[in-house]
Amino acid sequence: MIRASRADVVTALMQTTSVSQAVTGGDFWVAGKDCDLVARLKSDTLLVTFDNLASINERPTERPWPVWMQSRATESNYSVLGVQSHHKDWYRSAEAPDQIAELQAQGFFKRFQNIVFTGTSMGGFAALCFAGLVPGARVLAFSPQSTLNREIAPFERRYPYPYRKFDWQTPDYLDAAHYVGRISGGHVFYDPQVREDWLHAQRLQTPGLTQVPIPYAGHTLIRVLAKAGALDHLMTTYPGSGRVDADFFRLLRNKRANKAWAKPFLAAALARGNGPLAHRACKALHREHGHGFARRQLRQINAATK
Repeated sequence: MIRASRADVVTALMQTTSVSQAVTGGDFWVAGKDCDLVARLKSDTLLVTFDNLASINERPTERPWPVWMQSRATESNYSVLGVQSHHKDWYRSAEAPDQIAELQAQGFFKRFQNIVFTGTSMGGFAALCFAGLVPGARVLAFSPQSTLNREIAPFERRYPYPYRKFDWQTPDYLDAAHYVGRISGGHVFYDPQVREDWLHAQRLQTPGLTQVPIPYAGHTLIRVLAKAGALDHLMTTYPGSGRVDADFFRLLRNKRANKAWAKPFLAAALARGNGPLAHRACKALHREHGHGFARRQLRQINAATK
């Protein structure tokens, strides 16, 4: 991920603790108690981005922090609003939705023709919960959770620390499944082979959201999209169209060259036995994409069948 320099992050930002003061000017940094807002305003297309565990880990010590998706927003001449939780808490503080609601009340979003709330995992949860606060906003959510509450989603046990540390009882924005019906439209990308992600996706069913299953991409699916070149295309075309087009899926074929996708794909083929399917998968991954692990596996299959 491309990191912005400290100078780029700070330059020309109006610092304030007041949302109402922030919207009177240009680029701003609202320094909150539990959540910051950092805005870079360039055009009438706005990305509202939410941090995830990895982006929080990559933050510098000093605030304001770089905005997730800032480089892609800059390349496309988009405005961007980074909603930045101070903690790995799935945005369970009341501050984030209060800030977004205040921006809406102050008319901040009226200047934008296209608005997309986006995030992955923890950030995808937040995007789905809060997008309905802004009429007309769409969502791109990657591998999102619907909740970490274990009474609602007993299958979700991957994040024991944030489950124990933060509030998963207060009902406001506890369960994204209760809020997705308020969203104007959007897409949820997930790997149906990851049991928890598949089960969350089933809970997020609503007419306005289109489910996009991408098998064998794993929970870090967004990295597979990025490496294939499909994410850049999606972020360039989606805000204006609201569609995931054929070129996205054409570019997604490049995932076959990525070991992070190819290894679980081949493992699934081998789980069915050393038959024709596994043989073809090994040959294709080796000859067309240069995967040495596929060549070694092909040798083992050939040796076993002699």
